[in-house]
Amino acid sequence: MSSGLPDLDRPGLSGSHGQTPPHSRTTDLKYEQFWKYLEKSGVLDMLTKVLVALDEEPEKPNSALDFLKHHLRAATPENPEIELPGLEWAEMKEKYEANVEENKKLKLKLVQYEPPQEEKSAE
Repeated sequence: MSSGLPDLDRPGLSGSHGQTPPHSRTTDLKYEQFWKYLEKSGVLDMLTKVLVALDEEPEKPNSALDFLKHHLRAATPENPEIELPGLEWAEMKEKYEANVEENKKLKLKLVQYEPPQEEKSAE
């Protein structure tokens, strides 16, 4: 016996009469394809993690939407398109730090071979 409530596993279905209208089967297929797409692309996992983080907050924020936006932005480096510039930045920072170290060493060597600035101006 049907309760008359929609089937929660398959949104859009009436749950009555035991038959699914033809247009609803198409909607069902699109829904399932879209759900698989979201699952495959990691959207469902990401949303689940952020919602769990919100649930575990001891003091709920005033705006749940702002909380979601903030945490989703913070999580985007997992996106390969965004990760690459982050890696490039890390490489550039590493090179910069190596150049700073090399510059310090070269300045120390230079001091050994050049007379102090005071002696140069006296000449």
